[in-house]
Amino acid sequence: MTLSLNDIKHVAKLARIEISEAEAQQNLIQLSGIFSLIEQMQTVDTQGIKPMSHPHDMTQRLREDTVTETDQHLLFQSIAPEVENGYYLVPKVIE
Repeated sequence: MTLSLNDIKHVAKLARIEISEAEAQQNLIQLSGIFSLIEQMQTVDTQGIKPMSHPHDMTQRLREDTVTETDQHLLFQSIAPEVENGYYLVPKVIE
């Protein structure tokens, strides 16, 4: 994919970013390099390669799913402006 200076300025305008001519030129060079790298990567034959969830052969360490805090919902609801049946009541904002 080839970019032009007008493309860079158009994207900057859409993003409401003010860039100078020099910054636009620098962004054009950097983005063109990125797109060139992407094009190179897309030419690699990946047929028959199994997708990986992680680049290293390891498993995720999981912590024990245990309750570590005490139940304080009654305390929190005691200072709420309005509570009914264990739910916080809030003003209706959507009709």
